[in-house]
Amino acid sequence: MREIQFREALREAMNEEMRRDPNVFLLGEEVAEYNGAYKVSQGMLDEFGAKRVIDTPISELGFAGIAVGAAMNGLRPLVEFMTFNFSLVAIDQIINGAAKIMSMSGGQYTAPMVFRGPTGNAGQLSSQHSQNFENWFANTPGLKVVVPANPYDAKGLLKSAIRDNDPIIFMESEVMYGDKGPVPEGEYLIPIGVADVKREGTDVTIVSYGKILKVALQAAEDLAKEGVSAEVIDLRTVRPIDFETVVNSVKKTNRLVIVEETWPLASISSEISYHVQRYAFDHLDAPVMRVTSRDLPLPYAPTLIQEILPNVKRTIDAVKSVMYQN
Repeated sequence: MREIQFREALREAMNEEMRRDPNVFLLGEEVAEYNGAYKVSQGMLDEFGAKRVIDTPISELGFAGIAVGAAMNGLRPLVEFMTFNFSLVAIDQIINGAAKIMSMSGGQYTAPMVFRGPTGNAGQLSSQHSQNFENWFANTPGLKVVVPANPYDAKGLLKSAIRDNDPIIFMESEVMYGDKGPVPEGEYLIPIGVADVKREGTDVTIVSYGKILKVALQAAEDLAKEGVSAEVIDLRTVRPIDFETVVNSVKKTNRLVIVEETWPLASISSEISYHVQRYAFDHLDAPVMRVTSRDLPLPYAPTLIQEILPNVKRTIDAVKSVMYQN
């Protein structure tokens, strides 16, 4: 099977869906003439023209609102934010517009659309450009929130998101756009709301998603050398969350560590912890452990960034804690 970059997988998904459905269009800052800030939309202007690949002003509130209106009138917009840090400028349109319109209109209107772009830390971008908001958006009824971790999942999930009749938050990562992975030539879809067991194990369950899944997988690899068998689950979507897959894994391994980049309070790991203690309490042989970003704005200095973000050592330490090995 061929291997392509994460950005290429996203581009293929958008190209295929735009060829299939003339109501799909892309808009955002630098998506057209510049081929995308991260070259995700490279060549799309040439194929689809300026009416379907649209450069916008630096006005997230404005172009998100235009897209919500277009979705309500039968189109299927793809809105690219240069970073989800900038989505805060448009959050009223997303939460009070797109997410609520079906309920407020009694089903007379829907907003089938995708808001996509990079999230989280991407190096020395400091406090205002390194934040994770997936738990914020996941707290909103009416939205679905997708956070893929590799090119295969990115393509299949984005195609499903574009076809979905609900508004979708689709979160990527600047540091993953160049990642390569196997992606089939033929069309395929991945259902939204279904987690994936990336590595089978028997001693402990590690749950993660997005780029931090790499941390979980590397920790599992290192733990295997010490005789610890870790099962690694990629949530892939954080609204809806596939609690069943997580609970069933914990019933097998009896231990759970959750690794995510979000701040600890009211995080995705908080919700998973609740569901596991509610539905698998008698199977737990140790308290659930979480590895999150420290409860601080992300600094600029590389040494401090590494101290604040989840990493392999902290994950291994958490696993050893639930295994009572430290």
